[in-house]
Amino acid sequence: MADFVPSNIPPANEAREPGMDHAHYPFRKLPDAPRFQWPNNARIALTVTLMVDHWELAPDADSLPDPRIVSPLGKFHPDWLTWSQRAYGNRVGIFRLLHLLDQFGVTPSVALGSAAAKMCPELVDELSRRNACFMAHGDLASRRITSKMTPAEERDFIAQSRDAVAAATGTVPLGWCGQDFNESADTPAYLLEAGFAYTTDWANDDRPFLLDGNLVALPPQPEWNDVEAMRLRGVRIPDWADNVAEAFAGLHDEGGGTFNLTLHPWYAGQPHRIRYVKDAPSRILGKSGIWVTTTDAIGLHVRPQL
Repeated sequence: MADFVPSNIPPANEAREPGMDHAHYPFRKLPDAPRFQWPNNARIALTVTLMVDHWELAPDADSLPDPRIVSPLGKFHPDWLTWSQRAYGNRVGIFRLLHLLDQFGVTPSVALGSAAAKMCPELVDELSRRNACFMAHGDLASRRITSKMTPAEERDFIAQSRDAVAAATGTVPLGWCGQDFNESADTPAYLLEAGFAYTTDWANDDRPFLLDGNLVALPPQPEWNDVEAMRLRGVRIPDWADNVAEAFAGLHDEGGGTFNLTLHPWYAGQPHRIRYVKDAPSRILGKSGIWVTTTDAIGLHVRPQL
């Protein structure tokens, strides 16, 4: 038997300075996190975010889509199956979700890709009629920000996304929701340069915090993101609805935090899932002390408290 080789882990009693492996924000323990004061003394702020984007039929070799999102039949081009499933979301699934949100009186927050903004003006109109708040969401669903971009390329990518949403909606977006929540090490600084007030890319908390001292981070909470949980982790549909209700109950009891339910129309808007998508808010909204709002409103409300 080979000799035992000790690990590089320091002894448990070694004195250490608190710190992080990056400088975007300082370490913060849950007991030290602020308990945000919400309007009307609500215990929790609730948002529903709809992901509205367009999938490229034949992405370039340098497009860098999420490698986990591939056709069940394999990886090939043109991938009509994946493309048409995404198109289903923008022509069918989203209307089921909007009908559901209308029933509950929920104003959607919308992560709007620039390609979808240009290609689906009728859909943007439907969302605008509901006073949706729009976040910039990159370009195509098959193109993410990565560290392979040069600084100039990333700055231009962010600016073009911002300007496309502004052109489609008539309002310059305050928020940024990255495609697949991807960022480079410099994205927060570039978002500040581009005039953004907040981002929903950082999942390390249940309460907002500041990135680079000035950019508000609203947690996306991927544990109950529909695609993240059900498609990529294999959570059963009824279990997902239970998880949403139980997570909300736990955060409601804690008080002072946020709950962001992120839904993809091409996935959550399917006929065999929509009943469970309806079941989750039915169980959530029966509680008192909920500020049902948008990501824009939360971003503006928490800044003075941060």
